[in-house]
Amino acid sequence: MLPSSIQISGEPLSGAEVRDICRGLRDNAVRLLSLRGCRLCDRDFGRICRALAGATSLAQLNLNLGVVSSPSRIKQLAEALRTNRSIQSLFLHGSPLTDAGLALLNPALALHPALVALDLGDCMLGDEAINLICGLLPPDGAKSGEQGPAEGMNWYGLDEKLSAQGDHVAGMLAVAVASSRTLEVLDLEGTGLTNQSAQTLLDMVENYPTALRSLVLAENSISPELQQQICDLLSEGEEEEETAGGAGNTQERERGQESAVHQRGSSSWMCPSDPSSQMVLMTSGLGDSLLAETEM
Repeated sequence: MLPSSIQISGEPLSGAEVRDICRGLRDNAVRLLSLRGCRLCDRDFGRICRALAGATSLAQLNLNLGVVSSPSRIKQLAEALRTNRSIQSLFLHGSPLTDAGLALLNPALALHPALVALDLGDCMLGDEAINLICGLLPPDGAKSGEQGPAEGMNWYGLDEKLSAQGDHVAGMLAVAVASSRTLEVLDLEGTGLTNQSAQTLLDMVENYPTALRSLVLAENSISPELQQQICDLLSEGEEEEETAGGAGNTQERERGQESAVHQRGSSSWMCPSDPSSQMVLMTSGLGDSLLAETEM
């Protein structure tokens, strides 16, 4: 039997439902598990975590909107992630993790062999969390504790609290991006950046050979002129790479056509993106990310 999807949103979970979920995970019959905004007791949350720890078919796990609601649940999830080897996408948007909670999750996230997408939007994160996040972007693309390059990680919305020190955060991210060889899309929409931040990012794009192909700067206090300069530089780099790569690479990208960024409306400013992007870092603090089952 092919793995299926379980998607429940905003409902209280009964004991029978939790048993069915756990059975599906243990039987490796679930590929996508979405419990967005669901309500369940701590005992049942622990049962699900123990079941997903050994699941080998589960590729996408959505616990958005407060499902991971306490330090004890954060610890249970971290323990499950240390054992699990199949989860590729983890959505925790709207969970009150705080910096302390992310510190508990960080070792499991850094060492997970399959995880390539993580949503930490509206998780009450601050400066300490940014340091941890930057540490998850090693220069050679390899995750901590692993030999060889990782496939890259996609980051969705970190937290609107970052806007309080937007320029400082932009400087930290610029250093991480400049050294990364896999980050191709950076979303900084609505994060409190100014022209000072944009100049830092412009200098980075202009002077360092990064893999960055797309930069979102909408809803910030940045002049259109600076945004256009950054966009033009990124476009030039993408055109040069396509010319060097030849027609074969272009055809491969066309076959895998799939947007690397969820655009948030007509006001979004987004430089052209490469649909084959390996890594996406989205720090905008807007609403809950749209979850769509994708071909893994």
